[in-house]
Amino acid sequence: MILQGNIVDIQNKRIYKGEITFVNGKIVSIQEKEHQVNQYIIPGFVDAHIHIESSMLVPSEFAKLAVTHGTVSTVSDPHEIANVLGVKGVEFMIENGKQVPFKFNFGAPSCVPATDFESAGAIIDSDDIKVLLENPDIKYLAEMMNYPGVLFNDDEVMKKIAWAKYFNKPIDGHAPGLRGKDVSKYIRAGITTDHECFTFDEALEKLQKGMKILIREGSAAKNFDALIDLLPEHFENMMFCSDDKHPDDLILGHINQLCERAVAKGIDVFKVLQAACINPVKHYNLDVGLLQKGDDADLIVLQDLRTFKTLQTYIKGELVFTDGKSLIQDVTFENLNNFNCNEKEVTDFRVESTAKQIRVIEALEGQLVTNELVEKAKHQGGNLVSNVKNDILKMTVVNRYENQKPAMAFIKNFGLTEGAIASSVGHDSHNIIAVGVSDEAISKAVNVIIKNKGGICAVSNSEEKIVSLPVAGIMSDKDGETIGKQYAELDKMAKTLGSKLHAPYMTLSFMALLVIPSLKLSDKGLFNGNTFKFADLKVK
Repeated sequence: MILQGNIVDIQNKRIYKGEITFVNGKIVSIQEKEHQVNQYIIPGFVDAHIHIESSMLVPSEFAKLAVTHGTVSTVSDPHEIANVLGVKGVEFMIENGKQVPFKFNFGAPSCVPATDFESAGAIIDSDDIKVLLENPDIKYLAEMMNYPGVLFNDDEVMKKIAWAKYFNKPIDGHAPGLRGKDVSKYIRAGITTDHECFTFDEALEKLQKGMKILIREGSAAKNFDALIDLLPEHFENMMFCSDDKHPDDLILGHINQLCERAVAKGIDVFKVLQAACINPVKHYNLDVGLLQKGDDADLIVLQDLRTFKTLQTYIKGELVFTDGKSLIQDVTFENLNNFNCNEKEVTDFRVESTAKQIRVIEALEGQLVTNELVEKAKHQGGNLVSNVKNDILKMTVVNRYENQKPAMAFIKNFGLTEGAIASSVGHDSHNIIAVGVSDEAISKAVNVIIKNKGGICAVSNSEEKIVSLPVAGIMSDKDGETIGKQYAELDKMAKTLGSKLHAPYMTLSFMALLVIPSLKLSDKGLFNGNTFKFADLKVK
């Protein structure tokens, strides 16, 4: 195969007319040569940190969409399915991904369960981590979210880190807001990256102390604007990632969008592409070609270096996208799941209390962090209820692995004026999470999820709509276009019910994520992520 175009040599900061020859998936020659072909050839994009499960697609279906935007590889933490199914879930992701021409690079999930303050479907201990890291398909120890465990030298945490060092595999970080002496200790433990920075100063401190910083722009957490001005000076130590990307957003774009936005800000295109294509491959020692002789032909053809519109994508020399169409074929797979709870009664969601003031979770647009508010309580027959007028809505997390009493809290900024929304995508343990205007609406939404053994749904006074997620209760068994369309319709319904959030379901999924401050809800109760202790709903 011979490919002509303007060859972009990122590492030597050159663009020249030439042709690339590849045989049996390998680049055998790169030659400067005059021609009339006005297109650009670059190494493929790499998402440096993503949970494939958050696209609601299995890896083989995710790949179909990703290649349309020039992505040839991901650094993927299968943490979500691991919390539901354990090592078996990780193995499912690896095997499904191997069936398509796409370079998935999975890590060993380091925090399953993420904390002791929630109920997950499985446990992955240090012995399991050793077995996973022995597997050449596992490229790194995935994000160490239990940063208190690192700071206080928790035995199991330190054993997991020790195994990663033993196998000489990188250790990913997760330390939102960690600064000063604490972050220094976290880095000294051997942790090399962080994708959770949400301020310029935080990211700069971590860069100066030797960390690689990932600029994250996902469907919920959006840190591009806060961090992108660091790239011109620190381009050798920064990467781009999505972390979590819903299917409707993935249809529209991926890492290519971050490149377009960065170049539009006037940042040197070579520095942008260094972060998008080169740095993840080198940091994680990935088997991904970098447009050098002898490399795998993992490359993309672009219309220009401004919009980064992809014309063709090649992975190991195989054409996987051209003429606006993904060429990756369907594969068959088994729908693994873990769903063992009964339907609930409306009375299960009562909160008997005489409290005058309550703690309220404040959800923030575009952020995973939340604030803790103290608000006036609203009562009805001795039951704490939603205050729709003030946008303080009742929220629940329901254990989906066994029958337990639902945990209850209140949340602000979801904006619903009718009905409820619910999801079995609830990071990290993926219990059922719901927000609604009444106990009746919440019960209805939760039961829709239970009946379907997983999904995301919206219910109104007259309608209920669900996107079923039969694979572990977090992924669909259908193609990305179908799920993207269904999800967009559901998102529209949530907004018709009153939500003003850009991505209400993605935001909802993180309201049980205890390792992100400040106030969250697990199936065991209201939790303060700053003190790592449970909190009382009632304010004394």
